[in-house]
Amino acid sequence: MKAKIEIETQTFVRFWLVMIGFVLAGFMIYSARTGLIILGAALFLALALNGPVSRLAKLLPGKSRIISTLISFLAIVLLLGTFIFLAVPPIVQQTAKFAQTLPTLVDTATSSYKQLDSAIDEYNLRPQMDETVQSIKESAAGFASNAGSTIVSSIGSLFGFIASTFLALVLAFLMLVEGPSWMKKIWGLYRDKERMIRHRKTTGRMVHVVSGYVTGQLVVAAIGAVFTGLTIFIISLFVQSVPSNLAVPTAAITFITSLIPLFGSAIGALIIALLIGINSIGAAIAFLIFFVVYQQIENNFVSPAIQSRQLELSPLLVLAAVTIGIYVFGIVGAIISIPIAGCIKVLTEEYLDESKRKRDKPETKLHKLTDKLREIKDA
Repeated sequence: MKAKIEIETQTFVRFWLVMIGFVLAGFMIYSARTGLIILGAALFLALALNGPVSRLAKLLPGKSRIISTLISFLAIVLLLGTFIFLAVPPIVQQTAKFAQTLPTLVDTATSSYKQLDSAIDEYNLRPQMDETVQSIKESAAGFASNAGSTIVSSIGSLFGFIASTFLALVLAFLMLVEGPSWMKKIWGLYRDKERMIRHRKTTGRMVHVVSGYVTGQLVVAAIGAVFTGLTIFIISLFVQSVPSNLAVPTAAITFITSLIPLFGSAIGALIIALLIGINSIGAAIAFLIFFVVYQQIENNFVSPAIQSRQLELSPLLVLAAVTIGIYVFGIVGAIISIPIAGCIKVLTEEYLDESKRKRDKPETKLHKLTDKLREIKDA
């Protein structure tokens, strides 16, 4: 027996209009992903600075939020300038050193494995082997000679990054200055005071989740960066081939990569190990040992104590959020995915609580009516 399902034309049209709307919205979000990343970075920076800016504004004579925001941003620009001035030159120097020494390393590696000569000659692989080694030498020499042109060709990308950073800073500045007045206007639009209080409480929880996570992550990254810099400096005292000026750039690398959840610290450690390994393999191994030990301390003591488990997300949700964030918005998506997941969790909890309150209201009225009837009956 066949069942015939009839669908009204209006319902059919509405369904496909909704589906087309979702597809168009997704396409627009994907097309505007760069702008959304800038807006998201600005929002996260504003939330992270909102607490210090508010406290600083209270200490100023006129309680000016503009001046307190300006002071905070001047401190950020000063830190960024110091990082560029101290961190970039040693990294460029080590990269150039590696490019220049790569042909020598190839010669050393070739001479170290002379036991393979008999096998190479036996299978008539000598011409191919010599050609491969010569190609590697020429490529390394060409990279070293063209290092300057490679840097020049990267200036465009650098300027694009600087422009995006400047735009994010300007947006964050305006959010900090105008944010309180905008929120006041939004809350003033509510006619239902009870709903306004409930929504305001939910928004406060979301802001607390985001600002708490961002601030905590910055503190954890800063602690890791300080210990990494000190470790590299101590290693440079015992290993003369490791320059002491690598302490600042390695600390900066640790700070930046530690902001990436789950695997960011490991990426930073590998980059630093490669930089040190150019000068000393033993020093690189010593640093990796330090990294493994410190990660155990950070994961079990430092991070839980600072973050105070504000998000309360399971490892599965964290991994799922980071995976989606990476594939949609790249590295920045991985950074912002966890607090966004925390906000979604807050919204879900509030929705479930509201649904429960609505379900309980009729039951409460029914109980009251039943109690009243019992009182009348007893009387």
